[in-house]
Amino acid sequence: MIGRIAGRIDHRGADHVLIDVKGVGYVVHVSDRTLAGLPPVGEAAALYTELLVREDLLQLFGFPTLVEKEWHRLLMGVQGIGAKASMAILGTLGPDGVARAIALGDWNAIKAAPGVGPKIAQRAVNELKGKAPAMMALGTGGAPRLPDDDGEVIETAPRPAAPVNASAQAEALSALQNLGYAPGEAAGAVAEAAGADPDADTTVLIRAALRRLAPKG
Repeated sequence: MIGRIAGRIDHRGADHVLIDVKGVGYVVHVSDRTLAGLPPVGEAAALYTELLVREDLLQLFGFPTLVEKEWHRLLMGVQGIGAKASMAILGTLGPDGVARAIALGDWNAIKAAPGVGPKIAQRAVNELKGKAPAMMALGTGGAPRLPDDDGEVIETAPRPAAPVNASAQAEALSALQNLGYAPGEAAGAVAEAAGADPDADTTVLIRAALRRLAPKG
């Protein structure tokens, strides 16, 4: 299994990059969002990867964070969602947007991805809603490290900008679960609060989520 690629970008395609790793070129398929965050040809890049193996096909898919790679794996587990649809969803929403949509049951957000119909979007929400709290608790995850010409690590890989309050969401979710709220309802409340105030810190998110969880009436 190839879990990580680090080298120099030799070519940028419409949906992939060719990364030269000490003379060996690897074609890595990426989402539009990931492609936009990668450096130009000739510069160093590193991606976490997932290898798709079929009888007549071997394809590498690349992700800037482990969290995004894990969402790809989960989406691929939903009947009717293949690699292309998964990459379209992640490219449209990003991992934080996917987590929020799943937590809120917002299948219309999933449907906004090219090639994803309403039935598939609803199935993704229904099947993955239980996974959203754990994924939100992971935060943004780390980016892979870049090599220099001698193979030594030199810096963190460029990647699309992470949501400002991604770690705050994870901390708020953990706090609410510690208070006894079920993972699903806590995730939904935190997602709503984060959507209303993308720059909110942990304390603000907790207070806003608690207001949403308070009994009505």
